[in-house]
Amino acid sequence: MKKLTLVATAVTGLLSASGAMAQSTVTLYGLVDAGYNHVSGLRNGSFNGLASGIMEGSRWGLRGNEDLGGGYRAIFTLESRFEADTGSVTNRPNSGTQVPDRIANSVAASVAGLAIPAALKAGLISGTNTSLATSAFGVNLAGNLFDRQAFTGLITPFGAFTLGRQYTPGYIVSAAFDASQTQSSLAAGQVASLPAAFDIRLSNTLQYGIKTGGITATLMYGAGEVPGNSSAGRFLGAMVMYSGDGFGLGYGHNEKKNELGQKSLHNDVFGANVTIGPGTLYGQYATIKDGNPSGLASIGAGISANAVAAGLPAALGPAVGSAYQSAYNAAFRQDARLMHIGYRITSGVHTVVTAFNRLDDKRAVNADTDSYGVTYTYALSKRTNLNAVLTRFNNKGAGQIAPGGNGFLGGVTASAGTDSTNVAFGIRHTF
Repeated sequence: MKKLTLVATAVTGLLSASGAMAQSTVTLYGLVDAGYNHVSGLRNGSFNGLASGIMEGSRWGLRGNEDLGGGYRAIFTLESRFEADTGSVTNRPNSGTQVPDRIANSVAASVAGLAIPAALKAGLISGTNTSLATSAFGVNLAGNLFDRQAFTGLITPFGAFTLGRQYTPGYIVSAAFDASQTQSSLAAGQVASLPAAFDIRLSNTLQYGIKTGGITATLMYGAGEVPGNSSAGRFLGAMVMYSGDGFGLGYGHNEKKNELGQKSLHNDVFGANVTIGPGTLYGQYATIKDGNPSGLASIGAGISANAVAAGLPAALGPAVGSAYQSAYNAAFRQDARLMHIGYRITSGVHTVVTAFNRLDDKRAVNADTDSYGVTYTYALSKRTNLNAVLTRFNNKGAGQIAPGGNGFLGGVTASAGTDSTNVAFGIRHTF
């Protein structure tokens, strides 16, 4: 059997082979990406300004690698994001705390029969929506230093073992079979970003991975670490990819339980690519299912307290909280299919990507979004390039997604069914 190796570091979320190092090393690396960004169709008109992470999220990191001999190596990765335009480690979408119209509409319909004043009903929805958006709509809102990756591990002759904060197997497959390589607003996941269709990275994970011949595979377990409930927050994932002569295939699976131990977001991702002409054709199909959304378990208690504080009799508080809890759980459920087809061609210093993406919502609310467009990259050197992006988002039914970038969320458009166009020009430098 060939020696099994795995690179447990991932700048773009993909696994690749790595030869053994002769001695212990620590490497400083990073990427700075910034430029002009235009997004139309927002509630306050178009956004025109600077953005960080147009093609890839700006970041810096440290990688450690020590050769232990006998085919064993100790490794670590610590990777931090930053905003090149502000210096912050967090960002929020251009739409701020606005939530999709379908959330408020769905909750309002669910609690219509409650025997409480109409003004109180509306106020509870408005306040809860703002609170949810403030705590969840954005990137690294907790301000963690190494939010992108933070893990250590051991590479052995029979595979790699890593533990910490890592990319999930399902997301790695989705990224590998995306013609844009998750870069820019043209990436497949952009149309399924709010609520998030994939767990991209997770903390408290243990992963085993191998690479032999053309096969790369990983298994991942994530501990929820909820006292008294071992299944709460638990994550399981696996993926396998095969790279052949001029083609590739992949499958990934993610599944997670929410903070109550109920089955939450889970995905099955199928991908393929093939060399056609001077470039590569990419395709993927992913299922998105979430019957018990994570992070909502405390909504009912908060709404109950707010309702009583607003003058509702204390005896009615729990019933009102329970009704709103059920309504928000239903509003944030997901049942959709994500499809992507794209073509990538590199010729000398020029790289062009064109793609079409579709989020097909299977729920009655029918929040569908299509995106299509083109990106162009001109390499000034091996480390520095100029980029241009043109992407159109078509929202149908209750669809309301606005285009973002690799380093930030786009948020939502002015109203359900409102379309959006993204035009961006940037410079990207790696070190």
